[in-house]
Amino acid sequence: GKELNDNQQAILHLISLDNKITIKELAIQLGISTTAVENNIKKLREMALLARNGGRKDGFWQVCITQVIR
Repeated sequence: GKELNDNQQAILHLISLDNKITIKELAIQLGISTTAVENNIKKLREMALLARNGGRKDGFWQVCITQVIR
């Protein structure tokens, strides 16, 4: 499979702790731009590792794997 970069691993970790976390909150915690978070999330979704359920306001993230191997 494809290897995840540090930001992608951190995004999955933070989402596993809080599945309602926002892109802005992820950017602040990771110290990267919201655009960088969005790009990494897009890649994670393309790899079928992350999904979004519900709408922008009332939705939540779902990590689609049980373990991220580092």
